[in-house]
Amino acid sequence: MTLSLPQVQSVPSVIPDEEVPVSDAFTTTRNACKVCSPLGAAVVIKGIQGAVPLLHGSQGCATYIRRYLISHFRDPVDIGSSNFSESAAVFGGAENLTRALANMTRQYAPSLIGVATTCLAETIGDDVASVLRSYHASEPQGPRLVHISTPAYAGTHMDGYHAALLALTRHFAPPPSIPVAQPRSAGNRIAVFAPFVSPADLRYLREILADFHLPAILLPDYADTLDGPAWADYQTLPSGGTPVETLDMLPQARAAIEFTSTLSPQKSPAQYLAQTHAIPAQTLPLPIGLSFTDRLFDLLASLAGISMPTVHAAERGRLVDAYVDAHKYLSGRRAVIFGEEDLVVALACFCAEIGVTPVLCVTGGRSGRFSAALDAALRDCPGWASTAAIHKASDDADFAALLERAAALQPDFLLGSSKGYPAARALKVPLVRVGFPIHDRFGGQRLLHLGYRGTQQLLDRITNTLLEHRQETSDVGYAYM
Repeated sequence: MTLSLPQVQSVPSVIPDEEVPVSDAFTTTRNACKVCSPLGAAVVIKGIQGAVPLLHGSQGCATYIRRYLISHFRDPVDIGSSNFSESAAVFGGAENLTRALANMTRQYAPSLIGVATTCLAETIGDDVASVLRSYHASEPQGPRLVHISTPAYAGTHMDGYHAALLALTRHFAPPPSIPVAQPRSAGNRIAVFAPFVSPADLRYLREILADFHLPAILLPDYADTLDGPAWADYQTLPSGGTPVETLDMLPQARAAIEFTSTLSPQKSPAQYLAQTHAIPAQTLPLPIGLSFTDRLFDLLASLAGISMPTVHAAERGRLVDAYVDAHKYLSGRRAVIFGEEDLVVALACFCAEIGVTPVLCVTGGRSGRFSAALDAALRDCPGWASTAAIHKASDDADFAALLERAAALQPDFLLGSSKGYPAARALKVPLVRVGFPIHDRFGGQRLLHLGYRGTQQLLDRITNTLLEHRQETSDVGYAYM
């Protein structure tokens, strides 16, 4: 995420410094909220069984991303690198990439290698697709090779995540030579493009689909590869992930579901399947909160031809009861929400449901669709009459600017990743951690956000955080709240 400062005209360097106020002469990013694009692509590749991500660029890029992922998921994360040198930066990295593919094939024997490009490879214009074709021609029995364009200067980790989903969908469901008028049925199987959520959320999605008796092609599924059990010996390829042979069934899916409020159709894997294979596409917001989760369960009930399973109906009823019970603690509270675009939209609507005013909604995404999606979500949210109280920052948000704007809004808490802790500390309000990354608390990979169950846990955490803050800042303390 990054936050944009006002655009200014460039100033010639010959003008003395004292004649040009710094605040008016330069546009800077201070403590950017975004993480680089290849990270998102690496997460998606880790959600395929036997697959390994390979970054085409310098070793530092892979090291940075490994460190970020390990601090959140608390599991080993292998990411290969073509290891650019000075000569590769000048003359091209084709030789480095070919050598890296051979090394990873020999050491891992993977089912698939996802090659994500970094800033350097994109800047010098390496023809990665050509290198992959040549390597595959020389090693036809080798792993599947998928090219993902992810220059970090062109987007955030969510852009890399979506780019990887689309690249994989194109690979496993290439356009047919003859246009498809209707999908070729594959029983009851549906394609589900999962959002960038926790492994616990993915396991919960699998549970919901099983309860509706809906066999699914879940992409990605890193529930076990990034949150697995302890090993007696190191495993180069952790068990889990969506099998490649399952992904080969994508063209025969009878429906495709994706979770987004801001993704353009051109970047959508579900829309791609609809256009090339006539597979009905369903787009839903992240199922956080009562109303957005209802939309998911209504769709699954329609696809399965059954009513909501009893266990989930009971969870919904308990969540409604919890909304009522927590209202006296939450009504009128003010929140600053930050994170990925789709996550912020869902969290803002959830806050409105529970009586919390989202006074500032900040994202680092660059889709250009955030403001409209946020307005639409809040306009349709039960009990929310107006979006006038929302102060949005939709493009390139950074935490320094977030802090400046939030200070005047007097929020009661912040809702977002660990990256917002310095701002919360400066504002002297608590931070409720959601999303990615969570690297200053334990168990971020097991936090549940989605569905009735995840919403219940998030409601409890927000309420208890506010109660604890009230106790800790009280002059007398409270033993009973």
